[in-house]
Parts: sequence; C-alpha cells; structure tokens
Amino acid sequence: MSAEASKWGTLAVACTAMLVLSVDLTALHLAIPLLTRELAPSAAEILWIADGYGFALAGLLITMGWVGDRIGRRRLLLAGAAAFAVASVLTAYAHTTEALIAGRVLLGIAGATIMPSALALVRNAFTDSAERTTAVGVFAGVGGLGVGLGPLLGGALLDHFWWGAVFLVNVPLMALVVGAGLVVLRESRDPRPGGLDPLSVLMSVTGLVGVVYSVKEAATGGLSLVPMATGLGAVAVLVLFVRRQARIADPLIDVRLFRIPAFSGSIGVNLFAMFALVAQSLVFAQFWQLVLGWSPWEAGLAGLPGALGAMAGGAALAPPLISAVGRAKTIAAGLLLSACVFAAFTGFGADLEYWALLPFLVLNGLGMGITMAVTSDTILASVPKERAGAASAVSETATELGGALGMALLGSVVNAVYRSGIDTPEGLSDTASALAEDSLPGAYEAASTLPADVAERVLEAGRLAYVDAMHAALLCSAFLSVVAAVAALYSLRSVPKELESVGT
Repeated sequence: MSAEASKWGTLAVACTAMLVLSVDLTALHLAIPLLTRELAPSAAEILWIADGYGFALAGLLITMGWVGDRIGRRRLLLAGAAAFAVASVLTAYAHTTEALIAGRVLLGIAGATIMPSALALVRNAFTDSAERTTAVGVFAGVGGLGVGLGPLLGGALLDHFWWGAVFLVNVPLMALVVGAGLVVLRESRDPRPGGLDPLSVLMSVTGLVGVVYSVKEAATGGLSLVPMATGLGAVAVLVLFVRRQARIADPLIDVRLFRIPAFSGSIGVNLFAMFALVAQSLVFAQFWQLVLGWSPWEAGLAGLPGALGAMAGGAALAPPLISAVGRAKTIAAGLLLSACVFAAFTGFGADLEYWALLPFLVLNGLGMGITMAVTSDTILASVPKERAGAASAVSETATELGGALGMALLGSVVNAVYRSGIDTPEGLSDTASALAEDSLPGAYEAASTLPADVAERVLEAGRLAYVDAMHAALLCSAFLSVVAAVAALYSLRSVPKELESVGT
C-alpha cells in the first residue's frame, strides 16, 4: 500500500473508532426512560449509568497513552477495539442496574485504549502542517458527529428493539476497525521507551476517579463528610502525582509539556468546553421524550442537525478561520457562539416548535466543532512527535473529565432545580409523591399507578419543573462557555496561526 493511501486509510480507521466511542457516549441517553421502567434505577443511579463510561475513560487515558507510546499505538488500538466489542455484548445483556453500570465501566476501560492511540496515529500519519490541521479537524468533527448520531442511532434501535441493542451495534463496527486496521495502519511508538512506574499509574487513576466521585456525590447528596474527605484526598494524590512525574526518569506524563502555552491553554479550553457541552445530550434526550412526548427515533433525529454542524465546523470552517484571525480568536469565537445559543435555548419550553429551534442547534454544533478541532490540532502540533500518544491522552483526559464532570454537576443541577420546583397535587400517597419529586422519569412511574386525571396533573407538574431545571443547566453551560472563551483569548494569544509540528 502506498504511503498516500495508508495515510488516508489511517484517518478513516481512526475516525471509525472515534465515531463508535462518541456514539456510545450518548446512545444510551434515549434509553433512560426504558431503563427506568425495566431496571428501576434511582436518579443517582441514572447519572452513574450515564457517567460510568466517561469516568473510566478519564481515569485510564493517561496510562493508556503511555502504554501506546511504548508498545505501539497500532497494537493498542486493535486490542482495544476487540475488547470494546466484547464489552458491548456483556453490557447489552445486563439485567440489573449494577451489572449495567459495571458494563459501562468496562466499555470505558476498553475505550481508554483506543482514544489516544487513534489521535496519535493520525498525527503521525500527517506530517504536513496544512494536511494535519485538516485531518485533525475531520477527526474532531467526526467525534462531534458521533455525539449527535448517538441519540439518532439509539432512537432508531429503541423503536424496534430492547435497550441493549444500542450496544450491540458496536460489534460490527469495531470488527471493521480491527480488519481494516490490520491492513492500513502503520505502527508508531516512542523510539526511546522507558519503564512503567506502577505507583504513578495507581496515583493517576486514584486521583482522577476520586475527584470525579467526590464532586458527583457532593453535587447529588450535599457536602457531607465522605465526599469532602474523598475529594481532598484525591486532590492531594494528584498533587503528589505531578511532583513525582517531575522527579522520576520515566514519567507517565512529561509535566514539562504544560510549560508550552499552546498545549496547556488548549487543554484547559477543552475541559471547560466539554463541561458545557456533554450534559446537554442527557438533558435534551429526556426533554424530547418525556416533556414533548416524542419517540426515541424522533428524539434522536432532533439532535442530528447539531451533529452535522459540528462536523462542518471542525472539518470545513476551522482551517480557514485559523488563517484569517488566528487560533485564539477562532476558539473564542466558537465558544462565544455556543454561549449565545445556550442562552437562547432558555427561550424554548414545553410549547416548542422544533423548526424555530433548528437554526440554534446548527449554530451550536458549528461553534463547538470549530473549538474542538482547533484545540486538538494545537495540542498535537505543539509537542514532540514521539510524545503524541501521551499528549493525546492528556487531551482526551481533559475532554472526558470535563464531560463527566459536566454530566455529574449539570445533571445534578437539573435534579436539584426539579426537586425544588415541582408542585405535586395534594392527596398523593407518600410513595407516589416521593417518586414524582425525585425525577421526571419517577413522575411517569408514579403516574402509571394513578387515575387518569390525577396522573395528568402529576405529569404536567413534572414537565414544568423539568423545563425550569433544563433552563438552569443551559445557563450554566452558557457561563462556562464564556469563561472558556476568555481563557482562550488570554492563554493562546501568542500561539501563531501556522503551528508546525514539533519533531517532524
């Protein structure tokens, strides 16, 4: 196979793998109402089902980036793709809430082997600066497309099959990744690998998972002793981890990379951007179905324009905008566009006309697609080529950690505002009242046991409370996007438009 064919084949394989991982991040969201009826998870367990995948990814990406740099990114990606297919089958046939959460965690572990390897392989295949920017834009755009396709694909499957089908679709796609990858991918690794420091691995996983757990528990259950102690302990572990990386000969992360403004600034922007973005998928999935009464397919189709906007923003608009105004202003413009859209979303409620919302969905996708494409390219181009896996892992860790924290905190904002705002009818039993006040899916469960007239009043109260809760979460997303835009303008102000890859 020629070098040119191998280069573009690498991009196709990496994009396919990224598409599956992105779809898996959101495909389950539309199944939440079905899961509620079948497995009866609590509101906290619903968040764990949604978050377990992202939490496992965030905890292990750094380690897997290091492993890929050492044993070979091609080898790790292919092994991870096969493991992801197996874990998908196990998750699809989970029959308890606990088993489903465990399956999501297994998928996250397998996904952690794929994400940094895929992006690093793309970075190493494209050495020309202009081609690399375009390729990374396509890769980031596909990631955004997958987040939007997840609900669409999930909706199509849920209209005809049981909820586990949203995981089984991963199996043939990952088989395609393995088969094509064996043919087109060229191995790349760090030519001067060092030894693995098990203590660093333990510290990174413990610290990251501990921080996420403590924030999640504090957000859902209040500032009790256990989450506060866990959070403080996790932060202390991460501080010790960073200090250890600066001292040992073979660090898991080269902390010197954070001295590069282009690298550290883009990492920070990624975290804030994903914090603002990912929670929307879960929020809108329930809004489409439980407030507007749409089918899973209709709900998935509603999010597709935003996904296509993200693809267009990353692949088509980001490169010319960089040439026109520079990287910092391009990133800030994308974030500010999304912030305006988040704020505009609060003008829509239960009487929504979808066609009025459509332009805003596209604009939001464009903004986030532009932002993620430029930050991803800047991160990869600012570090030595042999450290591409580690740099990709740090980038993906910030992305996944931001998404997981956004899901936990903004999801908890939704729960808190809903519970404080719902006004249930008088005369309900304690059980029905508790269900309705816990969450909107709980209101539907309570309504199923009540007379028709009372049930409708309960559902109307739940829908109104959920719309208010959704608006609160969207305003938080708008604020975070503005913060990220300001941070980008400051931290990336000295980064040139044309950023040649280091070490090529």
